[in-house]
Amino acid sequence: MRLTPLRAQVLGMVAAAGKPIKAYDLLDRMKNENGSSAPPTVYRALDFLLEQGFIHRLASINAFVRCHHPQVQHSVPFLICDSCQNAIELEDERITALLDSQAKAMGFAPRAQILEVHGLCASCRNPHR
Repeated sequence: MRLTPLRAQVLGMVAAAGKPIKAYDLLDRMKNENGSSAPPTVYRALDFLLEQGFIHRLASINAFVRCHHPQVQHSVPFLICDSCQNAIELEDERITALLDSQAKAMGFAPRAQILEVHGLCASCRNPHR
């Protein structure tokens, strides 16, 4: 594994975003900082970071978030707020185990789990709190 300066920059931008960020938003930020970056370069960096477990891809909103514990191989459910776009990474292995066991009971061999639950976070549900 080699964390090149570009990969480190992309990882830093994903982490600094504080919420899911799209690849083209990363590209725009890199253009502002570096003057220019080609889309394939950013996508290769994102692919590397995904493979190494440093970030997660949220398919339903086509965005990326940092992983809270990249040193551990895991499947993580996310709660995604449809209003503010924040994503909360749930750290509960019982959910993964339950999905795995249900799939296997039906004869299905799961390869990966990406569970994304959409709704409204507490702050958006109760803005006057």
